[in-house]
Amino acid sequence: MLVAMSRDLDVPLTTVVHAAGAYFLVYGLSQPLWGAVSDRLGRVRTMRLTLLLAGLCTLASAVVWSPLLLVVSRGLAGGFFGAAYPATLIYVGDTVPAERRQTDITRLMVGVATGTALASLGAGLLADLVTWRAAFVVTGIASLVLVVLLRRLPEPDLARPSSPWEPLRQIGRSPITLLVLLFAFTEGLVLLGALTLLPPAIESAGSTAAVAGAVTAAYGVAVYAGSRLVGRLARTWHPAWLILGGALAALLGCLLLVVSRAPAMGIVVAVLLGLAWTGMHSSLQTWATELLPAARASVVSLFAGSLFVGSSLGAVLVADLADAGRYAVVYAAYAALAVPLGLAATATRRRWVRP
Repeated sequence: MLVAMSRDLDVPLTTVVHAAGAYFLVYGLSQPLWGAVSDRLGRVRTMRLTLLLAGLCTLASAVVWSPLLLVVSRGLAGGFFGAAYPATLIYVGDTVPAERRQTDITRLMVGVATGTALASLGAGLLADLVTWRAAFVVTGIASLVLVVLLRRLPEPDLARPSSPWEPLRQIGRSPITLLVLLFAFTEGLVLLGALTLLPPAIESAGSTAAVAGAVTAAYGVAVYAGSRLVGRLARTWHPAWLILGGALAALLGCLLLVVSRAPAMGIVVAVLLGLAWTGMHSSLQTWATELLPAARASVVSLFAGSLFVGSSLGAVLVADLADAGRYAVVYAAYAALAVPLGLAATATRRRWVRP
């Protein structure tokens, strides 16, 4: 929706990219707060409360009339949405044994993939045929519906930490945990950055918003298929090889977009980014649930925070290049970052032994 929003609000694309960056930044920075809140308030209660507030902020995003209000409303929505998916991962970590966890997390990603595909296709169509504001209305209403549906989810019984600072102290004393958080930060730069700019990159070659949305919807389809494949492979493959395969898919996808931004190429890139996400990201976030079981909520929250802070920083750094249409430079940089990320994460995960 980025191009349609910039036209409707009569502002440069850079400004709208900064609004997306604000969403990711506040989403990421809020993670340590929500991890501590879920330890005290409970996983399900935290999800319901924050989805209620996120839904209201998203509905407010649909009626803004200035770039400043867009940035503020998206930033607030990102802050509250920041509790939803990480709390879901923490819930899986609390209720599913470690030997089955990656399989169940990849199943969870099937739901994410379905939402991503429908959102990418639907938002492009709404932006072209109706207005970009309609997408925020749909998302806001869906969030409010979830508040009601989640009443049926049982709250796990958990021992509260003696101090809200104790999990953070444990993380600070764990070099491997800090390294995994760095991997998440870099992954956010590469994978989420490449995905966020894929639709405007396709539009820069002359395609409509609907076509760009349809191209990006292939990402959701790839995540859906890839999640099922990774779920099966995780039973026999070491997670390090899944990380390596994901990094190679990300590298190839970014290099292809340097060469061409035609819709057909965009579909191939979207599929490769989807496979990269299922292979690398599912393995890294499963790893995050296993590092420090006593501080799982804080580790997973910081993992998600690192991911989206990386994405936000990436959006800000390349906003001017995107506004100038220099997508080849942007994706060349993403490809260059994918190499050390894949090699370092693969080697580290290969050596790590679950405590």
